[in-house]
Amino acid sequence: MRYLPQTPEEITEMLQVIGKSSLDELFGTIPDSARFKGLLQVPPALEEPALMAHLEDLARKSTGAEMLSFLGAGMYHHHIPPAVDQLLLRSEFLTAYTPYQPEVAQGTLQAIWEFQTIVSELFGLPLANASMYDGASATAEAAQMARRLTGRDKLIASRCVHPDYIEVTRTYLSGRGEEASLSVVSVGKDGGCDLAALREAIDDTTAAVMVGYPSFYGTLSDLRELAQVAHDKGALLVTTTSEPYALGVAESPGALGADIAVGEGQALAVPPQFGGPGVGLFACRNDRKFLQQLPGRIAGETTDSDGQRGFVLTLATREQHIRRERATSNICTNQGLIALALAIRTSLLGKVGFQKVSEACLAKASYLRGRILELDGYSAVYEAAPTFNEFAVRVRGGNARAVCEKLEAQGIIAGYNLGRSDESQADCLLIAVTERHTKQDLDRLVSALDAA
Repeated sequence: MRYLPQTPEEITEMLQVIGKSSLDELFGTIPDSARFKGLLQVPPALEEPALMAHLEDLARKSTGAEMLSFLGAGMYHHHIPPAVDQLLLRSEFLTAYTPYQPEVAQGTLQAIWEFQTIVSELFGLPLANASMYDGASATAEAAQMARRLTGRDKLIASRCVHPDYIEVTRTYLSGRGEEASLSVVSVGKDGGCDLAALREAIDDTTAAVMVGYPSFYGTLSDLRELAQVAHDKGALLVTTTSEPYALGVAESPGALGADIAVGEGQALAVPPQFGGPGVGLFACRNDRKFLQQLPGRIAGETTDSDGQRGFVLTLATREQHIRRERATSNICTNQGLIALALAIRTSLLGKVGFQKVSEACLAKASYLRGRILELDGYSAVYEAAPTFNEFAVRVRGGNARAVCEKLEAQGIIAGYNLGRSDESQADCLLIAVTERHTKQDLDRLVSALDAA
């Protein structure tokens, strides 16, 4: 958004309009203890050439982009062709501001509709929305939707759900009264939800069971039995997918019994950029009650009075559209540009191209996993479970952090130290592979791990 400075005369004029004599009076409702007084300790302003040179110096200190990276854990570095950026730069699309009135922009509405269609096909579920910030907010919104649909307050998440998604969901629930609860059950031997632990935790007050698909540890499990356990208790099954390319080779969550499927679309739209921006994916089964409880924006296809095809926002249940107490969500953005990038990228790939990328990821990850497990001191954490492009290994010496530091000195980001999210897994490394990695990249990592 642009920076809009005001002159002292303009500030005085605005204060007069609202009946205030000074800025201190305007901010009078802010407690004195919370107001900063004095001058900010920042360096003096630079001339533009000096500022550009300073920024270039800072950029040169960041070497992460030049390193060979096997870091995934929710954000994946897939190839994004230049054509995506070029199309995004078209003046019809590029804006720094949320298009709050897309009713007048058929192009924006059609882009949202196309995005929803892609999400629906990915998840194998007929209803999809737009407007989720990322995978974490989509998970939290799914949890809230499950509570509204079932009239129950208890939620169960498997530890195989991305830990950040669990924390964001917990934060969402923290303002919903003491009745709302989220319990976390352990991971099974296949890296997915522990079925025995789930059976013990679930009861007739459970609104939803949330599982990762693939799991946070990269494994894929058959969800049908989980869905049956949840449905037998009247609960919904919610799946979370951080790596949508996995659905190019795995059955869709909808085909396996998921009622709501959510995920992160960053892998299909933009490179990892220090945690954002992303774009949340959200789909659910075809049920009128579900449709009425979908959070965010929904673009629908229709015809006008002349019979011409058109697109409209429909079933608007956001806080900006209806009374707050009846809103399903107050989520405010539609991540429009990132959602459009996802639509462009997947359109360029087509179904065949999408599957080829998925198969390339799977083949390269399988090769790397096999080579690493041949090394002395390295073993699979979830040995028998199928994986897609990410897998967990126990490292030689039992200290994944030390291994990461040794390889970092060689210009290699070895993966994600699982001890960061679970101390009991301080000996485990989560390694991700994409189609961008060459055989030489994979062999370089194997050699470095062997020498570590």
